[in-house]
Amino acid sequence: MGSEFGTPGRRRVLFGRGSWPEASRIAEILRQETIGGALLLAGAVIAVVWANSPWSGAYESLRSFTVGPAAWHLDLSLATWAADGLLAIFFFVAGLELKREFVAGDLRDPRRAAVPVAAAFGGVIAPALIYLLVTAGADGAAKGWAIPSATDIAFALAVLAVIGRFLPAALRTFLLTLAVADDLIAITIIAVFYTEDLKVPALLGALVPLALFTLLVQRRVRSWWLLLPLAAVTWVLVHESGVHATVAGVLLGFAVPVLRSEKAGGPDAGPGLAEHFEHRFRPLSAGVAVPLFALLSAGVAFGGLAGLGTALSDPIALGIVAGLVLGKPLGIMAATWLVGRVGRARLDGGLAWVDVLGLSMLAGIGFTVSLLIGELAFGTGTPAEDHVKIGVLAGSLTASALAAVVLRARNRVYRRIHEEETADLDHDGIPDVYQTGDR
Repeated sequence: MGSEFGTPGRRRVLFGRGSWPEASRIAEILRQETIGGALLLAGAVIAVVWANSPWSGAYESLRSFTVGPAAWHLDLSLATWAADGLLAIFFFVAGLELKREFVAGDLRDPRRAAVPVAAAFGGVIAPALIYLLVTAGADGAAKGWAIPSATDIAFALAVLAVIGRFLPAALRTFLLTLAVADDLIAITIIAVFYTEDLKVPALLGALVPLALFTLLVQRRVRSWWLLLPLAAVTWVLVHESGVHATVAGVLLGFAVPVLRSEKAGGPDAGPGLAEHFEHRFRPLSAGVAVPLFALLSAGVAFGGLAGLGTALSDPIALGIVAGLVLGKPLGIMAATWLVGRVGRARLDGGLAWVDVLGLSMLAGIGFTVSLLIGELAFGTGTPAEDHVKIGVLAGSLTASALAAVVLRARNRVYRRIHEEETADLDHDGIPDVYQTGDR
């Protein structure tokens, strides 16, 4: 999805349009994520305003309110439930999308997957290196190296809905694919680098309900009263093991079959449970889980302009801002150019490298996973965590503004491409460009 090196007999291109079924599926996902992004922004704004209002004490009381059975070590604050529980739903949907892309989507073709996957790795490595460079010498700051590595697709799409309504389909799908690969890298980082006290018995125990869940979904069982308890037990045991509980969401998502028949071309080949669960859980993830996480995690007291200036002068906050604003575009652009150079590919007709720059800047919007990694790296309720929040907010807003300048300057070009991509002169419901294959 998003980029390709073409097919035999055609000149190799970057950011090819792809097929109509894939484009229409991606468009539907983007619509849902855009709505979710608006809700996420609303939750973040409410949290920041509330935390800096005369009622900030009520906000902190809400965040720290504890609920859950202590016998199972689940007497957690609402802020922790949001990070460990609600984001498990987010990562479950991410797991479904990841598997679908690798099994039935464009990522199954190494040629098409090369650019967005390489760009995702570049967009993780460069921000981490810049963060470590900026924070060199700051005691304990290195723990947050992964904070600026994540792209928040919902936040980015909400911004895109305002500044780039006519962005070509290929660029939109590239952004989504990059974010999907980014999620996989992020959850791997969380599992490997932010697990401090591993309890092997609990982790092994989680494999039992996970295996039963896998067996049932592979047999196409949809009964919630069977699947939900197994998913919950898996989550509890992963949480107890010391591995961040959101990892359970990804593992459960990976277990769900993508096709009705795993045999290519079989009589039952077609959309499987993954698509069914995605339709059910994506609205819950985008519309409830992520906005509530933003509400309970984004609130930070600035302490006025003086306090904001002090926070932004901290190496941790500076490293995050530099990683998001400079590292993301640098890593994504460099990786995209390198893969195109190796594959001797050119940009698809009508597009220019300035479009890739604008999209790379937009990918510098890090929010949900960046805040989560910040909590894991520095703990909750610490001055460092507050500086993480300020750095993430400042970096994301700066990246949004810079992306807006670049992408808005190309709006006339995007509008022309959009008209070509939506023209349906024969009124058969499929844009003509997907039938002729001509730009």
